[in-house]
Order: sequence, then structure tokens, then C-alpha cells
Amino acid sequence: MQHTINFIREYYQTEEFIPLHAPVFDGNEKDYLNECIDSTFVSSIGKFVDEFELKLAEYIGVKRAVVCVNGTNAIHLCLKLVGVEAKDEVITQPLTFIATTNAIAYANAIPVFVDVDKDTMGLSPKSMLDFLEQNAEMKNKTCYNKKTGRRIKACLPMHTFGHACRIEEIKQICKEYHIELVEDAAEAMGSRYKGKHLGSFGKLGAISFNGNKIMTTGGGGVIVTENEELAKRAKHLSTQAKTPHAWEYHHDEIGYNYRMPNLNAALGLAQLEQLDQSLEKKRNLAQKYKAFFGQHGITTFEERTDEQSNYWLNTVILESLEERNLFLKEMNDAGVMTRPIWQLMTKLSMFQDCPKANLENAEFLEDRVINLPSSVK
Repeated sequence: MQHTINFIREYYQTEEFIPLHAPVFDGNEKDYLNECIDSTFVSSIGKFVDEFELKLAEYIGVKRAVVCVNGTNAIHLCLKLVGVEAKDEVITQPLTFIATTNAIAYANAIPVFVDVDKDTMGLSPKSMLDFLEQNAEMKNKTCYNKKTGRRIKACLPMHTFGHACRIEEIKQICKEYHIELVEDAAEAMGSRYKGKHLGSFGKLGAISFNGNKIMTTGGGGVIVTENEELAKRAKHLSTQAKTPHAWEYHHDEIGYNYRMPNLNAALGLAQLEQLDQSLEKKRNLAQKYKAFFGQHGITTFEERTDEQSNYWLNTVILESLEERNLFLKEMNDAGVMTRPIWQLMTKLSMFQDCPKANLENAEFLEDRVINLPSSVK
């Protein structure tokens, strides 16, 4: 284990504590923040919000981007925008950060857990199709779970650590069963599959700009879409559903205080300007990890053919739960932060009674996956 500690310390050139993923502010962040403060427009209205949305849409390759307070809010709004209602079912994966499933709960819907693929760590189209073939029935072009009687309204796959799930196959299954596709691309800013940015395959996608992401607005997220009407509605709902008027306060439905402040957008704009450089550094670190761990017979998680991953968190897959726990203890005891993958959502008390498929791949990865320090430098 000491050789791993030495390798990481040599790369980061420090004997101090090494975090999992620290933000880097080497661009125009301070200049833009000062300009924003001087303008006095520090809340949800200001030029940086507008410019950030335009530049995000351009970079991601979609017609519209609507920035939000965080990625979880963005997913919640996406589900609402595609028509998810109380007691609907939403197909998703158990191996994910809890924000994915919490957003489903915010919509008063019920997550249905299908397995992941080992080589993507994301939702498995085979597991999804198997579940639907066994449980789904169609009525008037609407998909229902014949065992629960509930409508299966949406599918919410997550692109784990910036690696693409089999999104094209999932999209085709959704089309066949008339299920709305929303992408949780929270971890995938800068990641592409066949040249297309993750989050832009479904009707709507959500990306996070939390402080530990490849680019950050402190807290923040964005909804991306090709649908102009859905984007307008997202903007409306995220600003308390207030109708335009010079002075009157009129709200035409229940809305949400989900709009990103101008201060955060200023930070994000500066971060976006540096994203390509950060992606290049990420790939360089991933290659260094691959070469190092390959010498020691340890598998690093890699992108697939036609994929350009952002390698947000570099990942190793160990042989057993015992080896994983030993690795975690020794690395963290030495001041080198490593983390396991998430506990399966099906093991949490809030979601343990939700419908689920066979989850053998998710259970395998839960016992073996570790994230390594992945900050750019």
C-alpha cells in the first residue's frame, strides 16, 4: 500500500492531506466575482446568468440551458417537466448518489431499481428490458406496471463518475415503451459519447456544478434540452412561477426557488473557460493511474470505445470487500483521501421496499469500487 501512497504524493507533490477532488481557480473567477459584486446584481438576475446559460448550451451542443441552485433541483424539475406525477414509477439504478433517488421522491414518485452494467457502472439496458418484459403492459400508448398498477412514466439513468451508460440502447427501449428519458449527467460535464455530450440524449438532462465537480459554481446545476418550450417552462418554474409584470406579484402555479444566483454564474463562467484544459489534465492523470496500477495487477476503470469520459473520479476495482476495506483504511490513515462507491439505494430504509430487479452487478461493484484522488493540478 505504501507504494500507492508514495505514487499519489509524488504526483501531487505534497506531504499534506490530499483530498478526493478539490476545485481549482486559476482563471477569471475573482475578476468576474468582483464585477458581479460591483454591479449589485448578486441574486438570480444579472448578465452572468444569461451569459453562462448561453455558453453552456453552446458548449454542450443543445438549444437551451437553464441553470439551477443545484443538480438535485435540476433533476427534480426535469422529472416534473416530462410529466412525472405522484405515485408514478421511475426506472433508475441502485448504484448512484442519493440525489438521483431523492429527486424521484421529491416528485412523489416511486423509484424502480434495475441493475447496472459492470463495464459502465450505469443503468443496464438488458436489465431494464428484462424488467419491462416481465412487468410492463401497454394501455393507450402508456406503460404500466401490471404488478403494481402504477404508470411507468420515466427512466432516469446516471452516468457514473462521468462514464457513459449505454444511453442509445436505453433511449430505444424508452421509445418502444413510451417512457420519458431524463439523464442524470450530474458527474458528466465534458463527457461525450460518439461526439455527443452526455445529458443531451434524452428529452432533458441535468448536470451538477457542486464544489467537488470538474467545474464548479460553488453549488449549482443546469437543465439542458433541445425543447424550447420545456426550457421556458423550466425557467418559469425555477423562479417561483412568477408571471412577467412591471410591478405586480402574480404566480400562476406552484413554483420553486431553484434559480441560480448571478454570483454563482459568474464563478461558473470562469470555470467553463478552463474546462477543456481541465479535461486534458484529467485524462493525463487517468493514464498515469492506469500505468501505475497495471504494474501491480489492479484494474482501473476506463472509458469504452466511442466514449470521451471526463474521468471525474478515477476508479479502481479490487478483488473483494475485505481488500477494499483494507485499502480505504490504510490510504485514509495516511492522509490520502479515498472513498468507496455508494451504498446501494435499495439498502436504505427510505427505498428498501421499492420494486427492483436482480442487482448482482450493482452488488459486485458496491463491494469493490474505490475512488482515488482526482484533483487537477
